[in-house]
Amino acid sequence: MFIFRFLNYAKIYVLKNLYKKIYAMSKIKFLLEPIFSKSGYNLNFDTPCFFIGSCFSQNISSHLSQRKFNVLSNPYGILFDILSIEQSIGEICINKKYSKNDLFLFNELFGSWNHHSSFSDTNEEIALDKINQSIHHAHNFIKEAEHIIITLGSAFSYFHMKESKWVANCHKVPQTHFKKELISIDRILTSLENIYWTLIQINPKLKLTLTISPVRHLRDGVIDNNRSKARLIEAVNLFTKNHPEVYYFPSYEIVIDVLRDYRFYDIDFAHPNYLATEIVFDYFKELCINPNCFQDMDIFYSLHLALNHRTKHSKTDENLKFIESNLLKTKSLAHSFPHLDFKLELDYFQQEYNKLKIGS
Repeated sequence: MFIFRFLNYAKIYVLKNLYKKIYAMSKIKFLLEPIFSKSGYNLNFDTPCFFIGSCFSQNISSHLSQRKFNVLSNPYGILFDILSIEQSIGEICINKKYSKNDLFLFNELFGSWNHHSSFSDTNEEIALDKINQSIHHAHNFIKEAEHIIITLGSAFSYFHMKESKWVANCHKVPQTHFKKELISIDRILTSLENIYWTLIQINPKLKLTLTISPVRHLRDGVIDNNRSKARLIEAVNLFTKNHPEVYYFPSYEIVIDVLRDYRFYDIDFAHPNYLATEIVFDYFKELCINPNCFQDMDIFYSLHLALNHRTKHSKTDENLKFIESNLLKTKSLAHSFPHLDFKLELDYFQQEYNKLKIGS
């Protein structure tokens, strides 16, 4: 009866499964099916995973978080280039504390050249507090993490000429203040080595996964975007040859060579759309996650969908049954998985249930 409530969420899965069924029923090969090596990691719900890098890193970590995996993603905000990622990891590992001297003021906002603009604020103290709290939390997390997944987005970096430093974000400051540079393969490789040994020193058990974002940086132009991705691919290839224990997850190859169609891109023709990220996550699940988690992952995700469902007619008996059903389901899951956090879901469904019962 409640299937119509999930129509908007389910249509993505219908499309995805339809592609699979068409392929299975036909002898015609619709898609390239490369064989990718498994990571051997078998991630579980209680495996602490640290994500850092581009917005594609954010997408995959969100998929995991929605399924109750223990993840921390982008404590400096979205970072695209290797120099910014190297800088941020170095600061996290030493638990750097930012001061007012580390901030700049532009367009009434206090910000950090090393952070995404989401950390900026009109109040200097608030900006500092957000930055330092995020670094401190990331420092504690990375010391206990078992995996770090780094997504490289671009081989281009920006150098602030007046400040004489590489920046992670230009914060809409005029481009005349910066020098844009395509970083060499050797320099990318050096940064990867620096990152690797910095991480090993703070957490010897940490396992590293590298991936290259399939997001196309069209503002660089099509030719320069491809040159940028090519340098990242070659540098990562050389690095993994030197460190065979480091896993390469092929998110770039899945979108470019398996899907290779604009129907899998958003309206800007640059970002993979929701269906594409779902398919990439399916690959991630098969290559990196313990199969024993698969069934529970689906159950937890259905709870996430229910939590985010909103109806125009909340005071109906149907909605009361929907809320009550999910409240009982959440209580049962919390009892079965005491090591996982269901507080958000329990609080929401309990509050909604109480409101509807009082109003009935």
